[in-house]
Amino acid sequence: MLSLDQLTLRLGSDDDATRLLSDVSATFRRGEFVAVIGPSGCGKSTLLKMIAGIASGQEEGTIRWDGRDLGEEDFKPSEFGYVPQFSIAHEELTVEECVDYSARLRVAGISSAERQAMVARLLGEVGLEEFGERTVKVLSGGQKRRLALVMELVSSPPILLCDEVTSGLDPQSEEEIVSLLRKVAREGNRLVISVTHSLKNLNDYDAVVVLYKGVLAYAGLPKHLSHYFRVDGPDLVYGQLDSRDAEGWQASWKKHSAAFLQGEESPGEEEEPQVAREPSCPDCKAPCGDGVRFCKECGCKIPESTLGVTAVEQESSPGFISQFATLTVRRFTIFSRSKAQLWLQAGLVFGFPCLVAIFGWNGLPQIRNLGMGLDLNVIQQLTEARDFLIQASKVGSLVSGIVMFEVVLLTLMGANNAGREIAAERQIFEKEKLSGLHPGAYVASKILFLGILSAVQSLWMGLFVHHTCAFPGELSSQLLFLFLVNAAMTSVCLAISSFMASAEQASLASIYLVGFQLPLSGAVLALPSWLGPLARPFIAAYWSWSGILQSLRGERYYDIVVMVIQTGLSAASACLWMLSIHIVAGILLTYQGCVRTKME
Repeated sequence: MLSLDQLTLRLGSDDDATRLLSDVSATFRRGEFVAVIGPSGCGKSTLLKMIAGIASGQEEGTIRWDGRDLGEEDFKPSEFGYVPQFSIAHEELTVEECVDYSARLRVAGISSAERQAMVARLLGEVGLEEFGERTVKVLSGGQKRRLALVMELVSSPPILLCDEVTSGLDPQSEEEIVSLLRKVAREGNRLVISVTHSLKNLNDYDAVVVLYKGVLAYAGLPKHLSHYFRVDGPDLVYGQLDSRDAEGWQASWKKHSAAFLQGEESPGEEEEPQVAREPSCPDCKAPCGDGVRFCKECGCKIPESTLGVTAVEQESSPGFISQFATLTVRRFTIFSRSKAQLWLQAGLVFGFPCLVAIFGWNGLPQIRNLGMGLDLNVIQQLTEARDFLIQASKVGSLVSGIVMFEVVLLTLMGANNAGREIAAERQIFEKEKLSGLHPGAYVASKILFLGILSAVQSLWMGLFVHHTCAFPGELSSQLLFLFLVNAAMTSVCLAISSFMASAEQASLASIYLVGFQLPLSGAVLALPSWLGPLARPFIAAYWSWSGILQSLRGERYYDIVVMVIQTGLSAASACLWMLSIHIVAGILLTYQGCVRTKME
């Protein structure tokens, strides 16, 4: 049983707070199918979020589930399902894969064969068995809602919260979804609460909750709805709500609720009382009781429903390693299915090194020695010195420029790798986190995927430029600093993605960050003496550029570069430490961003 007692939600300070819900009280039982209706902005979705424990604001009142105060002990992830209005599936995956990955992330202790059998059974129950091999992106709106529902049923939750899952569907699809949800409630002995704008199928529900401007205006049988609001049909209820203010409807329901909840349309008229519907024993037909899987009368076991209910509710989600492995496999599968992403990565990996190598395609020019022979007159010596300085300046600038070009292009790759990585699937991740996904496993899977991507990009960039341009210096050290700058920018942009509300915002912020790398590195123009020390710790490009140039020590090019650049170089060890700090800081910030709840 779910009991709501004087639920109130405020946003803002105590002196200037906005009430989204005010003193909402109601009781619902397992096996019931409940509709929550009301005009837009009346608090329907907010009520579901309060029940799920994901509402933002100052909460008052009590929510109890089977006698347990949810304010003291939250729902276990497997105890409830939450079906949001938006899609919660990756479009590159097939229907069967979506359900299978959902089961692997939520259900512990079952074998691969058992999981596959469960997936096939659930798809059959919701009418998606023939669409199992189709990708999500080709499904209709109604099919996507069915998929969202079956992904929640894998953990057999005794309570299911559905937020406008019929919104935007054609009439036939809407009726099919309502019928399916009713079946889920009945056969699974679970409480299903569905927020809806539609008033067409209210008679298919066991109870209707009407909210108006954050207050409870009605919570009873659908057949009493028209009588209570004194209208000819449910479709006229919204218009009637405007005839009173919110406080008036709240007071009216408090006054008349007892009579209506007892099944009385008006005092003195007898009606059939509302009762909870419970699965019954197939032998003696006795009800099994709330959540009990054995008949009270004859002791036989009640058959499990085909809609995901198990005899024993799950106590915990799969472990960190299991979730990490599942997420990693899923991420690589999605990557391999995205042709646009594959072509983009191919263009970056093979195109960017060619851009760099153009400037030294035939190898770096040789540095001519300064003769300064005694047989030369003063004018000839000055001319030779001038030519040497001009040549040294060109060669030094070319070497420094090639290194910085490599570094900046790799930071751009890093921003492209991670800028949209979390923000683009924000709602999917938040939904999975609500269902028991460990944020650490999610972040670790991103680190592995992006780390491999960065390693491939950096390795090819370094090898191609080194051999094409006959670039001097220690190759292993150069490859290390190229990888570190890519990984540092990837890590920082992943953190940006974890905090941003949309993929577009995250991409824009990441590109701006790359844009600051070149001017603030000091590789082209020296920064003012007061600005350099302040900006440099945050500019990964400087540390990679400086570290790679340090790998030229022992080469004549090093002295030439030092002679022409206007910014001092840091020791290779310092560069290594600073880039490592960028990577670690980005990972820690990413984890913090993922821990924060951003469910819309």
